[in-house]
Amino acid sequence: SATVHLHIGEGAHNIVYTSDFKYAKTMLLDSASWNFPRVETLIVESTYGAKEDIMPSREEAEQTLAHSVNETLSNGGKVLIPTPAVGRAQEIMLILDNLMRTGAIIEAPIFTEGMLSDATAIHVSHPEYLAKELREKIIENGINPFLSEYFTNIEHPSNREEALREGPAIIMATSGMLEGGPVIEYLPEIASSEKNKILFVSYQIQGTLGRRILDGARQISLADEGEKIRVVDVRCKVEKIDGFSGHSDYNQIMKYIAKLRPKLKQVIVNHGEKKKVESLASSIARIFKLPVYAPSIQEAIKVY
Repeated sequence: SATVHLHIGEGAHNIVYTSDFKYAKTMLLDSASWNFPRVETLIVESTYGAKEDIMPSREEAEQTLAHSVNETLSNGGKVLIPTPAVGRAQEIMLILDNLMRTGAIIEAPIFTEGMLSDATAIHVSHPEYLAKELREKIIENGINPFLSEYFTNIEHPSNREEALREGPAIIMATSGMLEGGPVIEYLPEIASSEKNKILFVSYQIQGTLGRRILDGARQISLADEGEKIRVVDVRCKVEKIDGFSGHSDYNQIMKYIAKLRPKLKQVIVNHGEKKKVESLASSIARIFKLPVYAPSIQEAIKVY
């Protein structure tokens, strides 16, 4: 998503709407912009807005990822990574490729399927929005950083057999919360073996299949093509690695607000679970001594 800077009344009032934002550099993107000429009202997300929502450093997250993947690959298992198509998929692809090239992860085929291939093509077509290092590779050197000898894109369902063939492998497929997409077709096979692992790298919303599995469900129900319900036992390992989120954590949100100049006049907190919205709103009001609103659905707020 994109952060938007709005001028109201010929610049008399300025609003910044962060949308989903990351106030930290990643392999894919530079840190969120903050140097606006003026901002009176900030509308900020709160996905990780509670004080306990502190993410590990990127280095720690990558080390944890390498250890987790190696644990499964070394035992001949497969790692299924449910992946959001835009942003997270490309970030994880870059990280896995780098970790394999440097020897931090055991070499194994990485299969990708779903909308992430189309989304990746869009990223390559618009390098001006990517991190500086990627821009230089694509524009100046003509190198596509998402093409690697490790990656094989599954372009047709009939080719899934290759990814599920005996032997270690990593499978990245949409959707990130197991609410549809080709990842569902891999799930029964991966879940059935103790050698395998489901590895979450993104937020799992309450009520989704991904969240139920993450919370420890050992049996799940899936509908096949004929809409018949199939019960699947979850025997594989299940892990979630924090640190790769496209959202800012609590500290990053606070640092972002502190960076904005001149000082804000008010903040509106949205886009989060109710307790996260309320927690972040309380913290901002206490630390920055600002009017802070945590609006209810359909509530109107006059900002100017």
